Amino acid sequence: MEKTYKLCQSCGMPLKKDEKGGGTNANGTTSSMYCSHCYEKGEFTLPDITAGQMKERVKTKLKEGGFPGFLTRFFTIGIPKLERWKKK
Repeated sequence: MEKTYKLCQSCGMPLKKDEKGGGTNANGTTSSMYCSHCYEKGEFTLPDITAGQMKERVKTKLKEGGFPGFLTRFFTIGIPKLERWKKK
């Protein structure tokens, strides 16, 4: 059975907060690992981004959403430990 993740394994967003219900695999099924912002049709939307760049991108998005700086650091600290970045 496929493992179920609570957070997107690319950006760390809670999957239940994904307005599209998750990313999509190549066969059109919903991904249990990645959100719709990171993964579509079986491919990463930003294939060449690094974990460090993803952290900065997510921090910027959170600040735009009104989160204070200390929380953006807290929410993004674990990004390099997510599945997408482990094999690099």
